Amino acid sequence: MDKIKVLLAEDELALAHIVRESLEESGFEVLLCANGEQALQKYNEHRPDILALDVMMPKMDGFELARKIREADKTTPIIFLTAKSQPKDVVAGFESGANDYLKKPFSVEELIVRMKVLLSHNRLLARKVSERPANEQYQISNLYFNPAKNTLQQGINTWPITARESDILKLLCKSGHEVLPRKTLLDTVWGDDSFFNARSLDVFITKLRRHLAADPNIQIINIRGVGYKLVW
Repeated sequence: MDKIKVLLAEDELALAHIVRESLEESGFEVLLCANGEQALQKYNEHRPDILALDVMMPKMDGFELARKIREADKTTPIIFLTAKSQPKDVVAGFESGANDYLKKPFSVEELIVRMKVLLSHNRLLARKVSERPANEQYQISNLYFNPAKNTLQQGINTWPITARESDILKLLCKSGHEVLPRKTLLDTVWGDDSFFNARSLDVFITKLRRHLAADPNIQIINIRGVGYKLVW
């Protein structure tokens, strides 16, 4: 079996070499980069299975790098390694496309566990997408949602949404006009209801609201302390 390929972007060389050696000892193949521009080049050349990115890097920071990658790649897991852990920094990380956030200093064992979780969830979600019936469709007011194609349509206009946005919207649609518990949503889409996944959900709900704003009759209502309700 081919080794899992990790793109590790970290400009603190001592830490970078320690992490690389530990990952390689655990059976990973590691592509080590010292700045954001080099990381983007290596990503394009090698298409890694997962990315571990420092936030504060020369030439291009981790947030900008993640945004560039997410323009074409919505699924490869990204985990940020950073000393910045204020709520606004966490939200900025998820908005740029991250799947997880690991605060420095961290243990390499924790990094490996988180990477394995992200990889397993990513493959599970990819399989769920491939198993969706091609003719499955939901009507939400005057919008049509196709979870197999990850698209929304209004009249002659069709626009894409990400696979994760699609998974969330499908669960909301299947709940009808009933409240979808936040924990159910997190457990189904992410696998657990950790703090980082909860913040990621908040970001994706905001993005979905922007997509659905094409029809002002549609709302995703936040029932505080309980969950979300899709109404129109």
